Amino acid sequence: MSGKALNVLFLCAGNSARSILAEVLLEHWGKGRFKAYSAGSSPKGRVHPLALALLEERGLPMQGLSSKSWEEFARPGAPQLDFLVTLCDEAAGEVCPIWPGKPVCAHWGLRDPAAARGTEEERKEAFREAFQQIEERIRAFIALASETRDPQALEPRAKVIGRGVGEGAT
Repeated sequence: MSGKALNVLFLCAGNSARSILAEVLLEHWGKGRFKAYSAGSSPKGRVHPLALALLEERGLPMQGLSSKSWEEFARPGAPQLDFLVTLCDEAAGEVCPIWPGKPVCAHWGLRDPAAARGTEEERKEAFREAFQQIEERIRAFIALASETRDPQALEPRAKVIGRGVGEGAT
């Protein structure tokens, strides 16, 4: 794949866990072919400590991560988005701002690990499971995007990734 990096915004309501993990994983596995961002409709104002611990455990970068409003990406001067991916049903169902560039939208709904209850180990396991699911979807998305640089052509297949990685990867 050549040309400019594709801009991808991952959205969750709180922007403290899933969207943060997706941002880091796309930056990591996309190796400069993508510029990943994350935001929330009702940001928590901080990245969840278990998300940060998991990223550290996996040796992934954490600098510059923050929980922020999606309004930052609807303002003049914001990056022109190629893709918008919602990771929670709450954000997918909300009325979104008007995005510069009219990005292709897909929904990859995942259970919120930040809402997990139980022992510390059970909550950590919820984050590991979410991380694995996000990583599988990111890898499938990168494989699709290696075939074409046209976001419109990728739209139907990017949406399928949210229903199941195996379906979206072929």
